[in-house]
Formats: sequence, C-alpha cells, structure tokens
Amino acid sequence: MLAISVVSALQLQMETASAEDRPAKEVFGHMALPSATGSQPIGSYAKGCQSGAIAMPTDGPGWQAMRLSRNRRWGQPQLISFLEQFSQDAQKIGWPGLLLGDISQPRGGPMLTGHASHQIGLDVDVWWRPMPTPRLTVEQRETVPFVSMLDKSKFLTVDDRKWSPLNARLVMMAASYPQVERVFVNPAIKQKLCQTWTGDRTFMGKIRPIYGHDEHFHIRLECPPGAPNCKPQAAVGKGDGCDKSLAWWFSKEPWAPPKKDPNAKPVKPRPVMVSDLPSACAAVAAAPSANRQGIAAQAYSPAPVQAPAARQQSVEQVIQAAPALQPPSDIPLPTQRPTLN
Repeated sequence: MLAISVVSALQLQMETASAEDRPAKEVFGHMALPSATGSQPIGSYAKGCQSGAIAMPTDGPGWQAMRLSRNRRWGQPQLISFLEQFSQDAQKIGWPGLLLGDISQPRGGPMLTGHASHQIGLDVDVWWRPMPTPRLTVEQRETVPFVSMLDKSKFLTVDDRKWSPLNARLVMMAASYPQVERVFVNPAIKQKLCQTWTGDRTFMGKIRPIYGHDEHFHIRLECPPGAPNCKPQAAVGKGDGCDKSLAWWFSKEPWAPPKKDPNAKPVKPRPVMVSDLPSACAAVAAAPSANRQGIAAQAYSPAPVQAPAARQQSVEQVIQAAPALQPPSDIPLPTQRPTLN
C-alpha cells in the first residue's frame, strides 16, 4: 500500500511538472471535468483556476444555460447557489427566466477563446434577452443570436425599442446582493441607468462600465469566506459612478487606437504558462477528475412544449458534436444543492 502511495505521489509530481511547462489555455482549455478536490477559487479573476467546481444544471425553473458545447458552466458552489436564488428573485419582478452564458471551464484557468477573466468560478454572463416561451431546445441554444441593447446607428446609445424598465430592475437587483462585488455593463447602459433609475441607488456604484457587454451583463462575486487563495479585487470607489469616470467613456480616448512606435521591432506575445498562474493551479490541472456519478446534467424537466423529441439532440449529443474535447455524457453534480449561507 505504501509503495502504491509513493508511486501515485511521484506520478502526480511528474504530471504537475509537465503541466507547468505548457501554455495555460492549452492545459485548462481541454479539461473536460473538474478536479476531485475540495471547492476553492485560486488566484485572481483573470489569473487563476478553480478546484472542485460544480456544474450549473442546463435547465432550471427560472433559467436555461446557453452554448452548452463550450462546456463553460462550471463554478464555485457560492456562484451556483447565487444563480439559483437570483433566478427565483428575477421571476418575482416579472423576468421570464435567465439565459446564462459562460461561467468558467471545469478547472477554470485561461480559455482557448474569449474571456480574459472567468478563471476562478466566480464570474457569470447573463444575457439581456429573457428566456422565451416555449423554452429553447438544445440545438437552438447553440445558434440563437445575442440581442444588443444598443442602437448601432448611433454612438453609445441605448435602443429604447429593446431596453425596458424591467432590464433596469434586473441588473439593479443583481447588484444588490451582498456577495456581488461588481456588475459589468456597456457604458451606454450605465449612463441609461444613471439618467433614468429612480429607485434606491445604494448599489449603483457596483455597476461598472466596460467595453462590450451590450448583449449581456457580467456578474462577479467577491472572494467567499474560507478561500485563502482567492485574490480579491480592489473595492469599488464611493459614489454611484455617474460622474467623470463615466463621462470618460464618451470621450475619444477610450476608443482611440493605441499609438505604435514605427521603429519598434514586432514582438510575438508570450503565452501565459501554467507556471505563471498560482502554484496550486498546476496541482489542480494534474489532479484526478471527479467521479462520473451518473447524475443527469438536466436537473429540471419542463413540460414537452417544444419540437418533437425525435428531432431534438440531447445535451450530450451537442457536446460530443463540438470540435474540441468535451465532457462525457454523465456530468457530476452535487447530490445536495449548495445554500447561500
């Protein structure tokens, strides 16, 4: 038994060392399942990984997960429980249901494409578009287009034909939860809120303007208690953010192309390596995968109001048809849902 333990330890050390020498996005971007370890966010939102992630179910009473083939619906228990609560509260104000975008990869870390953040299981994108009736099929979730809240014929202007007071209530509700650290939106949407919101503005400062984010908003939770390896972000400033910092986005400076030195030699960007991440991330990458418990990934089964089942692909069929390495048919989920406590 001791000999087996020593061999296993040596093998893990070799795998850890091997992972450290590779580009982080190549390692974490091809992980199909989470690590069989305790749940922990490790590092910072844009430079880290996650241990012991759990999957957001593909469907729930108040949500549907989108773009399932990306395999990016993995998060820390605190985020999963928050989303379940938020979806319930959103329905109470009349929002039909949340369309959930990317959370994180099974073990977090840098992605092959897309986000710079979403690395530690505490970020989630929520579409501005509400969940439709009837619900989207698995195939439709791969192709249904995003809906921008902006009038693209004008500079940084919200399209009042698409934006509604209910959109405003939804994002202000998201910012009101104590565990939510920031909510990122397009500068035009932030300006719209500043100009039109007549309710409690206590949490307006949490809503931060950023490039893009006209088709979805981005919720970020704070580092949870008992997560010593999670690197917190600097606190948001005082005030509602409807000040000079917002006005800056409507100047030329944020949109001007970066100045280039004509005499500078082109430098090929160096990829972020696993060794650049917190040291624990190499161990997370090398850790064994969580057991396939045979728990169905679809935790909620709505009434069959969609197209005939024979024409629909299952979640697993869509995932397996994607070009990149994807998870097996059985995705482990916790047997007991986490709570907000």
